[in-house]
Amino acid sequence: MIRSLTPDDLAFARSLVIHEDDAILAFDKPPGLSSQGGRIKAATLDDLLGAFTRSNGKRPGLVHRLDRDTSGVILAAKTKPAAAFLGKALMGRRVAKTYLAVVAPSAPGPRDGRIETPLRRVSQGREVHMAVCDAGHADAESASTGYRTLVANEEAALVELRPHTGRMHQLRVHLASIGRPIAGDTRYGGALMLAGDAVPRLMLHARSIRFPHPNGGEGVIEAPLPADLRALIARLGLPEPAGSAIPALQAATG
Repeated sequence: MIRSLTPDDLAFARSLVIHEDDAILAFDKPPGLSSQGGRIKAATLDDLLGAFTRSNGKRPGLVHRLDRDTSGVILAAKTKPAAAFLGKALMGRRVAKTYLAVVAPSAPGPRDGRIETPLRRVSQGREVHMAVCDAGHADAESASTGYRTLVANEEAALVELRPHTGRMHQLRVHLASIGRPIAGDTRYGGALMLAGDAVPRLMLHARSIRFPHPNGGEGVIEAPLPADLRALIARLGLPEPAGSAIPALQAATG
């Protein structure tokens, strides 16, 4: 059943848009907003797409997902051809995503690298999480994450992450597997206190996405750092990374 949207819902949905053309919408998803339905009965980004329903009754559809407490850029397709095109691009690994995360304690060792540890799904009642496993495990799924340390001190580090596969919770589990879980990650052992204060949520931000545009050319969309992440970086005494402005979309849109 499609959720009925209030005027406040409509205004909120439109406030999240950071790019729109005739094929796609890009949103800067705030933390705490689920991409799609889950166990929590609250409005989701998928519900809010009703704000962009066209006169023929067609509405956009999400192309990919972010965890509820992950902030940042997420794409929706406005037409079925655009959805099919972007779905194939994702399957073909022609979409490059970049994330930022605060990890603790201090920088990973080595500071830059690639994690290739396979993952598997583990079910406990209605809960599902991921765990590292041997490549020979019957349920093993290949997973690959590139990372580099941007800034660090003895307490924490800001790292840039580039997933080369798209497994559930991949970034969270991979970083935990090398002893540097993402701050605020209650499921995978992240620090809950940093710089003398509570970590407000999972400190993971989908900063940018680069993709072949359905109309030709290449799209590059970036979401600015959210206020809570900027505040934590400042509290830790770390310099804020450059390039937080949203660049123009480099793609044909006609």
